[in-house]
Amino acid sequence: MKKLIYISIIATLIAACSTAKNEQKQLEPRQKKAVVYQVFTRLFGNTNTNNKPWGTIEQNGVGKFNDFTDKALGEIKKLGVTHIWYTGVPHHATITDYTDYGISNDDPDVVKGRAGSPYAVKDYYQVDPDMAVDPSNRMEEFEALIERTHKQGMKVIIDIVPNHVARHYESLNNPDGIKDFGAEDNTSVEYAQKNNFYYIPNESFKVPEAMEGYKPLGGEKHALADGKFAEYPAKWTGNGSRLAQPGHYDWYETVKVNYGVRPDGTFDFDVLPDNYETKDYREHYTFWQGKELPDSWIKFRDIAFFWLDKGVDGFRYDMAEMVPVEFWSFMNSSVKMKNTDAFLLAEVYQPGLYRDYILKGKMDYLYDKVDLYDTLKHIMQGHGSTDHIAPIQHKLVDIEHHMLHFLENHDEQRIASPEFAGDARKGMPAMVVSATLSTSPTMLYFGQEVGEPGAEDAGFGSHSRTSIFDYIGVPHHQRWMNNGKFDGGQLSEDEKELRDFYKRLMTFTAQSDALMGDYADIHAYNRNETKGYTNKVYSCVRWREDEKLIIVSNFNTKEGYEFELKLPVELVRKMDLKDGEYAAIDQLYQIEKTTLTINGGIGVLKVKIAPLQSFIFKWS
Repeated sequence: MKKLIYISIIATLIAACSTAKNEQKQLEPRQKKAVVYQVFTRLFGNTNTNNKPWGTIEQNGVGKFNDFTDKALGEIKKLGVTHIWYTGVPHHATITDYTDYGISNDDPDVVKGRAGSPYAVKDYYQVDPDMAVDPSNRMEEFEALIERTHKQGMKVIIDIVPNHVARHYESLNNPDGIKDFGAEDNTSVEYAQKNNFYYIPNESFKVPEAMEGYKPLGGEKHALADGKFAEYPAKWTGNGSRLAQPGHYDWYETVKVNYGVRPDGTFDFDVLPDNYETKDYREHYTFWQGKELPDSWIKFRDIAFFWLDKGVDGFRYDMAEMVPVEFWSFMNSSVKMKNTDAFLLAEVYQPGLYRDYILKGKMDYLYDKVDLYDTLKHIMQGHGSTDHIAPIQHKLVDIEHHMLHFLENHDEQRIASPEFAGDARKGMPAMVVSATLSTSPTMLYFGQEVGEPGAEDAGFGSHSRTSIFDYIGVPHHQRWMNNGKFDGGQLSEDEKELRDFYKRLMTFTAQSDALMGDYADIHAYNRNETKGYTNKVYSCVRWREDEKLIIVSNFNTKEGYEFELKLPVELVRKMDLKDGEYAAIDQLYQIEKTTLTINGGIGVLKVKIAPLQSFIFKWS
């Protein structure tokens, strides 16, 4: 009975992969996998190794747009990268004094860290002054970076944070005819459709009561750090708190943007008809023409258009699920009408909302965090099972192309941190699975490829994540950067080997035809049929007309395995494989060679795999 169940699973998954392929062709005609390199722009080029907690920009240094030289960008390109996500580009609240450039100071009582969170945007029509050699020329320096990136054959993504803005939003650079957020709000009411914010009438904002000994700037004296911040009437906080005094763990440095959602949760805008998940962006765009829209919708569309005109090729939308899907229908259809190829990536963490935000909201890609990332993390930590991988692919089969895969980003713990896996090598089999399992894009976070552990005490926040709130150096990445040579000259041998692995893997995925083709799980079949094959190993098959791959990864940190991996009859027939022998060569290192034998319609591949090793076998 158990055997029949496994065979049934295989048959279902093979049928499902064909459906996924058809869906992918309809929704996304991309011929190769996209590879996104997320870089925290402020930290990338910083060579200062002082790393004083709560250190100033003078003490700890900061990276600049100009640090992304042609050499640096060329080395990133060699990782197979197609898109660079420059995180933290729009001007956000910071404690560094830029009053000499006409920029008002921000209050440490409502800024997290000294450098400030990039997700508390202060001016959407300007870039952050920290990253400019000459802050008065900062936009021109960023435009030059866009041009350099394009010359290297990569596209540019930046953040748009639609759900909230900095507590002290103040744009000095609005284009003609564009008003600031809140400039025309009726502040005497909690809600109005044309208001940009929600208000708490007749109450003043109060700074949260600090917990766990927290003090702004670590307790350093500062003229504005007095436990007060003038805001009357108080506004709702970014995470939705309706209290005039939000809590310590609320997003108190930000205020929530009003998208026409009334305080009782009902909508003050037209709702998409039921059949609109089947319509393309052009029909969505047409639907919104002539409709009465909340003012915030128009403001964010205009922001997107501004950056597209600067040469930006796409956006990563922060916490998109906190904004109604109808807004995204309007926003993304407008963006696509302006740039059909725009790359639109969003955070949505509720699986029940995935299809709405892809099909109705017209997102290109969502994070596959709750399913694949969380599952791989558990396996890397030693208490998860590879049996859980294939069901994820099956569950998301109709939208698999749209679920971007990653193992690190600025929100998540570094793989090498003790709080995650404690060893960057444990991420190697997981990265192979993440990068080859589906047709979706793969994302790397800068420093991941050299095993960055995120161990610094930067100031605000805790260890295990590279700080996004303070000025800090990134030690392993700095060793690769090698004082601006970008040649890995200071890396240890282990770090060089790790980066070489990432380079081999990601360049292969960016060039492979099979990885944009069909998928079939063979893990369940081999768990039932193959001696020595355990739930610490994962295997699958990917194929297209001219390229066929068997992918095998061993997550065990101590034990290797030797077994005869099998391809079931149904799969052999599906792949149109004839009886005979096929020479199979590993595509990662071109060293391991074996033979795939098809006999009586069943495939057998002899595999000997070491701890944490992976193979991508290709045969002809």
